Amino acid sequence: MESTVSPERVGLSPARLERLAPALHRYVDEGKVAGLLTLVARRGGIAHVQCYGERDREAHQPMTEDTIFRIYSMSKPITSLAVLMLYEEGRFLLTDPVAQYIPAFKDTPVFVRETDKGLETEPQARPMTILDLLRHTSGLSYPNPSPEALPVERLMARSEELESKSMPEPTLEQFVEWLAGFPLCWQPGTRWQYGFSVDVLGRLVEIFSGRSFDAFLQERIFGPLGMVDTGFWVPPEKVGRFAAMYGPGEQGGLKLLDPPGGEYAKPKRFLSGGGGLVSTAQDYWRFAQLLLDKGIFRGERLVSRKTVELMTTNHLPDAVLPTFGDPGMGFGLGVCVRMSLGGAAFLGSVGEYGWSGMASTHYRADPKEQMIELFMTQFVPTPEVSYPFHEQFRVLAQQAIDD
Repeated sequence: MESTVSPERVGLSPARLERLAPALHRYVDEGKVAGLLTLVARRGGIAHVQCYGERDREAHQPMTEDTIFRIYSMSKPITSLAVLMLYEEGRFLLTDPVAQYIPAFKDTPVFVRETDKGLETEPQARPMTILDLLRHTSGLSYPNPSPEALPVERLMARSEELESKSMPEPTLEQFVEWLAGFPLCWQPGTRWQYGFSVDVLGRLVEIFSGRSFDAFLQERIFGPLGMVDTGFWVPPEKVGRFAAMYGPGEQGGLKLLDPPGGEYAKPKRFLSGGGGLVSTAQDYWRFAQLLLDKGIFRGERLVSRKTVELMTTNHLPDAVLPTFGDPGMGFGLGVCVRMSLGGAAFLGSVGEYGWSGMASTHYRADPKEQMIELFMTQFVPTPEVSYPFHEQFRVLAQQAIDD
């Protein structure tokens, strides 16, 4: 782990930071998660790192500071930054139609309603743009087999299930072509919809750079930042540090969903910029610190201050704002952004930003306080079983400010 600094040196109270352990360790003690890792950094220095429980219960491996995690949707800010790096080079405009570079989206229709004859659609009122992909107003969604899901989401889920049984894992290019064959759920720009938008951005990185997506990330972000354990798979020599992933058991407790030697233990064909990366707390702190320092890491500028400001500013009109279950939040280019504290149920600052991952990883950066908060675990909640540890962690980290 990166060298730590004393909490007092960066305006944090050691006594108040000690409140994290009893509040969070109970999730391990009660068998709700196998293990956790928390990191709090301020003013460029890591002031708190703590490990709780085990990263692999079956092998009795303790959680350690160098544990590798599936970060899932915390891949999205990284992919968004990669696209914005190419935007800085004049490769495209954010207002450019996606179909200008991926022609398969030129005639993608928009869902209107479901009838006895199938899905009724209409043309796009205006083209889906690259800005729509970055702020999740593209109309793209995720597959969902639930009866309550949108008809397009159910259609995608059925198709995905059939094709996964008959076809090998697609490349990013093949996946995007497949995706463009389904109607959009909403007219572009009219609704915030979480979905495959950022995976399409990964394909655009390949098109604009002429490099494979993983090669571009390594050359422009991971290598310069020293993110040595971040990528789309875990090499054999690192599998011993890879955490197992769990979910709620049918009879209580935990159920193993993916062991360390499972699907991430071999190279992948589909390089998912929306949810495919693995990383460590230290690696992700380096990425977070780059953004917090407005594009500079240890004296080297990787992206301009103006680009980071654009990325971490709300881009949604009031009519399109999602709730996130937290009033006052908007969405920038790859990250959520706090616009006001009024009505918020958590400590924080106007201008803070970040995102979370499906296996309960969590990241927030607070520019006003020059603070980064990272919460790492490998637990996939369900609608019936979820825990408020992110909310507790955010409060416990912010209440430790002592200046």
